[in-house]
Amino acid sequence: MTHIPTIGLVDDEPGMLRALRRLLVGEGFRVRTFGSAEDFLQQFATAALDCVVLDVSMPGLGGLDVQDRLNQTDTVLPVIFLTGRGDIPTSVRAIQAGAVNFLTKPVELAELLAALRVALTEGARRRAKDAELAEERERLEQLTPRELEVLRHVITGRLNKQIAAALGTSEQTIKVHRMHITEKMGMASVAELVHATARLGILPVWQDAGS
Repeated sequence: MTHIPTIGLVDDEPGMLRALRRLLVGEGFRVRTFGSAEDFLQQFATAALDCVVLDVSMPGLGGLDVQDRLNQTDTVLPVIFLTGRGDIPTSVRAIQAGAVNFLTKPVELAELLAALRVALTEGARRRAKDAELAEERERLEQLTPRELEVLRHVITGRLNKQIAAALGTSEQTIKVHRMHITEKMGMASVAELVHATARLGILPVWQDAGS
């Protein structure tokens, strides 16, 4: 079944919301509208959105405030901004904070659709990355404390005999631990383990000077 993207529209102008909703529904999107930043923030966690289009200037919290709030959560929701005037400092701040695009009203349909295509692609990439990270974290949690200790030595590039000496055990025992680590993590090479542990925040045990 083909996924139909759901777009959130946040604007305090009812006429703008109606016009944009009509255009996007006509292009095959599902649309949810929110008349204020506060309404959106109260509902976005359960709104199942694929992208949100935010007005920059609204009474109370503005679009940039919403972006700041989103960035404090684990959401991977892509953000597109709309503004009634071209404001370079504001647009730079928004893009630096992760916005996909910054468009000026009145926005052309083709321009908005192009921005949405980029945003939806970016959103899919972020979700895939998050899913991969969650899977890696789940695999990491399967390791025993001793296996995790060995892993932290492995990612320094140490040989089995060096790890064995550092941990006061046999080289054969380290080989067995490494076999279990590669099986549980689903990674055969040290390079893969180095990249995965870096993503997961696992620090290597560095050799002492002269050892």
